[in-house]
Amino acid sequence: FTSLVFVTTLVGRPIGAAVFGALADRIGRRRSTIISVTGFGVITLLIALVPGYTTIGIAAYWLLIVLRFLDGICLGGGYTGALPLAMEYSQKSRRGLLGGIILSAFPLAYIAINLVALAGFALFPLAGPDSPYAVWGWRVPFVLGALLAFVLAVYYVRSVSESEIWEAAEAAKSEGTSQGGAGRPLLAVLRSPTFLQVFLMMTGFWLTQNLVTLFLPTTVLRNLVGLTNTQLTVTLLLAYVCLVGSYIGAGVLGQRIGRRRFFVIGGLLIATVGVALMAVLVNARGLPLGLIILVVCVFSIVVTAPWGVVLPYITERFRTDVRASGFGLGFSVSVVIPSFYAFFLEGLGAFMPYAVAVLVLLGFGGLLGAGGAAAGPETKDVDFE
Repeated sequence: FTSLVFVTTLVGRPIGAAVFGALADRIGRRRSTIISVTGFGVITLLIALVPGYTTIGIAAYWLLIVLRFLDGICLGGGYTGALPLAMEYSQKSRRGLLGGIILSAFPLAYIAINLVALAGFALFPLAGPDSPYAVWGWRVPFVLGALLAFVLAVYYVRSVSESEIWEAAEAAKSEGTSQGGAGRPLLAVLRSPTFLQVFLMMTGFWLTQNLVTLFLPTTVLRNLVGLTNTQLTVTLLLAYVCLVGSYIGAGVLGQRIGRRRFFVIGGLLIATVGVALMAVLVNARGLPLGLIILVVCVFSIVVTAPWGVVLPYITERFRTDVRASGFGLGFSVSVVIPSFYAFFLEGLGAFMPYAVAVLVLLGFGGLLGAGGAAAGPETKDVDFE
């Protein structure tokens, strides 16, 4: 049931990517972002107000599922407008750096979440369904998230201008000089071989990413290794601090050696070094906490390195008239299959030990990411058109 909560959010993303991607290609990246971010803020606030199990029973769970699904739609929509807009405003030579900085917001968000969790466990002890944390303490992060979303929406309304590249493409379309067929951007993207290549690559990297962000903390570190809540939170906090720098470094390195080459090397490292480190972690019970933290940090850097490069790469793979749709679908549709990683592990567990199944799935994800990247061209020197 816990896995289903995450799956529901992830499944909502491609729907949001499809809806808001087409919207961003038609009415502009800025307006699409304002709509999606505002929706995200409203729905996140509603999650904070969901009655507890003691009030409405199992209906509380299903209400949470519905709201998380709608939140996923708005989250997927936010990606499709804001991130292509940032790339279209960036200088070609600085896309790698900017992409790494933007995606480093992902580990930064987890740092904030972990700090809030530490404060929450200290102020509102979790001790059963009637404890302060279980009743209302867990709601605080959702209220904070909603407020931040509203602040972002206001910032876009007041301070962010539309993409000049998109406006130029719209002007060319109106004059009849554009050869793109953005009347149906979703169909144009789905029929493109580019989408299939990006989809394969991102499916592999989403699979490995989920094993880091969802499987590692709960199943490995808490259940197999036996870390307490505080030890787990501190471990993840330090790992995500390392990821902030590694995402930016990956973006810069990808700009220098080429994004395609970086993905291929990164995928192969995941399938070898990453698998070896995961093997250490699933058998880490009894090891010193400091050593466990070190292995987790190195493992997280190796497995998530490609994410410092994906933003500029995907936006560079699609034309301006379908870029938001292409980025949204390439980034979000590919999350659907990997989101069922728990079920894949259960299936593999019927044929091999569970710990081995994890290694097989991680290695497969790395190889799929590398192979998908190898099937595409280099993009770091392309001009947006």
